[in-house]
Amino acid sequence: MSKEVDVVVIGAGPGGMTAALYASRSNLSVVMIDRGIYGGQMNNTATIENYPGYPSIMGPDLGEKMYAGATQFGAEYAYGNITGIEDHGRTKTVHTDDGDYETKAVVIATGSEYKKLGIPGEEEYAGRGVSYCAVCDGAFFKGQDLIVIGGGDSAVEEGVYLTQLANSVTIIHRRDQLRAQQILQKRAFANPKIKFIWNAQVEEITGDDKGVTGVDYKDKITGEQKHVAGGGTFIYVGIKPMTAAFAGLGILDEQGWVKTDDTMHTSVPGIFAIGDVRQKKLRQITTAVGDGGLAGQGVFDYIQTLSDETTTA
Repeated sequence: MSKEVDVVVIGAGPGGMTAALYASRSNLSVVMIDRGIYGGQMNNTATIENYPGYPSIMGPDLGEKMYAGATQFGAEYAYGNITGIEDHGRTKTVHTDDGDYETKAVVIATGSEYKKLGIPGEEEYAGRGVSYCAVCDGAFFKGQDLIVIGGGDSAVEEGVYLTQLANSVTIIHRRDQLRAQQILQKRAFANPKIKFIWNAQVEEITGDDKGVTGVDYKDKITGEQKHVAGGGTFIYVGIKPMTAAFAGLGILDEQGWVKTDDTMHTSVPGIFAIGDVRQKKLRQITTAVGDGGLAGQGVFDYIQTLSDETTTA
C-alpha cells in the first residue's frame, strides 16, 4: 500500500529539514525520507563556527535542534533508500526500498558524497586506516603520524582538526598550492604539527595485517617514487552528487548535478532540489538552509496552483 502525503522531502540534512519546516508550517502533510539519521553531514562535524546564532556548536547538537524545529508542525521522519521517482503530472510516486509514497510535490535534498581515489589499498584498508571523516575516526589514531590527501577546504580543515589527536599530520596535494579558503590556509601553515608535500601523485596506500602503514606517491616534478609513513590516511579529493535515482527525470546536468531555477524548481513541475545536489559555488549549512526555505515556500505556492486549477475546472 502506498502512503499519501502532500510533500516528500528526500534527505534530512539542514536543507531538507528547513524545507520540511516551511512546508509543514503551511499546513501541508510532509514526510522526510533519509537512509541515515537526520542531520546529514552535520553528524560528522565536530564543531560548527559559521552558523548564525551559534558562535560555536557541535554538529550533532545543531542537527538535533534543527530536527526539533522541522517536526514541530507535524512533519514526519522515515527511514528509506530512494530507488526512483515517477512523474504523473499533478502527482508523483516516490519509490523506496520500504514502500512507495504518493505525493503532490517532491524536494530532493540528498546531498553529495566524497569521491574516492581508486588506487590500490584504498578499498583494502577502508575501516583499517583509510577514512573520509576525521571527526568520525580521528580518535582511533591518537598519538600517531597521519596523512591527509587533498588541498581544498575539507582537507585542510580536517587536517587541522586531526592535530588535536595526532603526533603529526602530513597534507599531500597534487598541486603546488592549496585551494582552501585563506583563513583555513593560515591556520594550517601556522600549525607546527602540519607538514606539506606538494606536486604529489598518490599511487598506493600501503599497509600490513594491522592496517595502513603509509602512502606511496610520485613527485610530479622529478618523477621520483617516494613514500611517507603514517598510521592513518584521510582522503578529501572532491565530492559528487547523490542523484543516480533521479537520472530518468531529465533534471540532471552532464556531471549529475540537479538543475534548478532561482526558486529551487527543476524543469519538472512539482519537483524541487536544494543544497549540495545543485551545482553551486558555496556548499555550507547556511546555503542549504536558504535553499530549503525557498523550496518549502515554493512547494506551498505550487500546491496552491493545483488547488486553483481544480476550483476553476
